[in-house]
Amino acid sequence: MDIYRILSAAVSRVNGRMLVRMQRLLLLTLLLFASTLLAQRVPASLAEKLGYPPDARLLIVHADDLGMTHAVNAASIKGLESGLVTSASMMVPCPWFPEIADYAKNHLNADLGLHLTLTSERVYLRWGPVASKDKVPSLLDPAGYFFVDWNPAAHIDPAEVAVELRAQIERALAMGVRPTHVDSHQYRLFASGKDLFQALLGVAHEYRFPVFIARDWFADHPYLESSLTPGDIVLDHTVTIDPAVPPEKWVNFYETALRNLQPGVTEFVIHLAFDDEEMRAATRERPTWGSAWRQRDFDYFTSAEFRKLLQEQRIQLITWRELARAAKGK
Repeated sequence: MDIYRILSAAVSRVNGRMLVRMQRLLLLTLLLFASTLLAQRVPASLAEKLGYPPDARLLIVHADDLGMTHAVNAASIKGLESGLVTSASMMVPCPWFPEIADYAKNHLNADLGLHLTLTSERVYLRWGPVASKDKVPSLLDPAGYFFVDWNPAAHIDPAEVAVELRAQIERALAMGVRPTHVDSHQYRLFASGKDLFQALLGVAHEYRFPVFIARDWFADHPYLESSLTPGDIVLDHTVTIDPAVPPEKWVNFYETALRNLQPGVTEFVIHLAFDDEEMRAATRERPTWGSAWRQRDFDYFTSAEFRKLLQEQRIQLITWRELARAAKGK
């Protein structure tokens, strides 16, 4: 009996140690599994993909509307070459597109995308489709131009949108342009419903171009987020000046925005041109985004004050080309 009790106690101690080891092994396995799930659910931020810490403040200074006039092209080129304007996008249907396309072809390091255009916003400076007019009738006004703007009653055919977007991209490629990204003039393809946004996204995916999308827009347009794929690039924030800001508050608006810049990737959407006779004639029907407006943007974003504030705030300028490479893991 004594031997039996001794053996039973020894077996119990062995079993107890084995049970503790098994429990520890199970706990370790569960922790590893949970950490793997967490890593899968929280992908690296854009900043981290670019090699920056997650709290880095990264900024794309992006000029819109290249190709609209010579004054826009000349000011935007000067902005890009200053190093302070890091990106821009071109309007293929516009009269001065050949000039900026030639610049893009001969300056392959310039970060130039396509400002895909389906409206002809000015009254006296008009443009129409690149595609044959009989293929895109829903995009045209009675005179054969793009509509100045889309009213709520307008029926814009998503299939015709895709036809025109492909035509604009193909013309740019034929002229030697290699776009780094695409976006939408006046945000029309972002703010006009799911069908038109998906037409844009589908064409961009065909050509493997990143699309300018910002999380700021998701609350007002939920279909944007639901339409995206894991491969799409999504910026964290975007800033553009409001028409209500008076000229004397222009610099204050931008300096406040820079001082309050949030971590992540932000794009400032700006509009550059020289306030000259050509630009004043082209935009004379209204001052918003007009000649003086664009000169003010040019003056600030090529200034020593802007450069100094970037340094003081430790804001890093980046480009769409960098984002595209990071998204591809290159």
